[in-house]
Amino acid sequence: MGGIADIPVEGRLIPGYDLSGVTWLRVGGPAEWLFMPKDVDDLRRFLAALPSEVPVFPMGVGSNLIVRDGGLPGVVIRLSRAFATVEVGDGQVTAGAAALDATVAKEAARAGLDLTFLRTIPGAIGGAVRMNAGCYGSYVADHFISADVILRDGTRATLGPDDLNFRYRDSDLPGGAVIVSATFRADPADPADLGARMEAQLAKRDETQPTKDLSAGSTFRNPAGYSSTGRADDRHDLKAWKVIEDAGLRGATRGGAQMSAKHPNFLINTGDATAADLEGLGEEVRERVFAHSGIRLEWEIKRVGKPAPEAENENARS
Repeated sequence: MGGIADIPVEGRLIPGYDLSGVTWLRVGGPAEWLFMPKDVDDLRRFLAALPSEVPVFPMGVGSNLIVRDGGLPGVVIRLSRAFATVEVGDGQVTAGAAALDATVAKEAARAGLDLTFLRTIPGAIGGAVRMNAGCYGSYVADHFISADVILRDGTRATLGPDDLNFRYRDSDLPGGAVIVSATFRADPADPADLGARMEAQLAKRDETQPTKDLSAGSTFRNPAGYSSTGRADDRHDLKAWKVIEDAGLRGATRGGAQMSAKHPNFLINTGDATAADLEGLGEEVRERVFAHSGIRLEWEIKRVGKPAPEAENENARS
């Protein structure tokens, strides 16, 4: 892949970049290449020049991600602060894909627009759109107008709700496409009321979730077939934490990984976990929950990359 190094860029193109320092779980091997574009045009030109067979992985702030210990082949694209702008007006909010969800909620609230559901969602707007993030009964799909994306071949496109086909914790974003910004509609409300609501949300989160630990948010999706996401066939009243609790797995451990004793649907790195520890514990939980209740939990955390050779995993645990 020596040809990648010859692609002219204005941003940073780095070989062998250690991704463990940029994921919230602090695990994972290197990216074969990391590209941090200067701006949208830099990103567009790079993707147009990148051979089509090279895999591309757009990475946000690493909040909902396990990068396996063997690292990621191809190119990881990580957007810079140039992609973190927030513009508010006329009942709409346009945010760069690298803007933190919490920042967007706060900027909207200052302008008297209600996107408060984003306040406690970890991560950035690009990932929120990709995963149809939601909280407190509101989802990205409820507010989404459009997203500006760069497709894998470097083409710029605007995608609407029909293109993305939002559903619970998922969408149909084209493979290799990079979201660069998104526009949302928001209802007007009193800024002081919105601020108070967000403070209450934060207090509840800190009371019930392990916010001081190394985690990646909710580990598993709430089981389908049982809060409503606005689709008749998409109910999730049964909570993942409850079936994990009922299977006796609160606080379960594997190596340096643990299902939080504070909230059993939070997988945490207690300090020395490998990616294999974390994913392995998650898979063990899935199997034991299935054996106990017949419910097959689905991962909400995205797992990507290659496992390390077995010897490396054993060394990491010793």
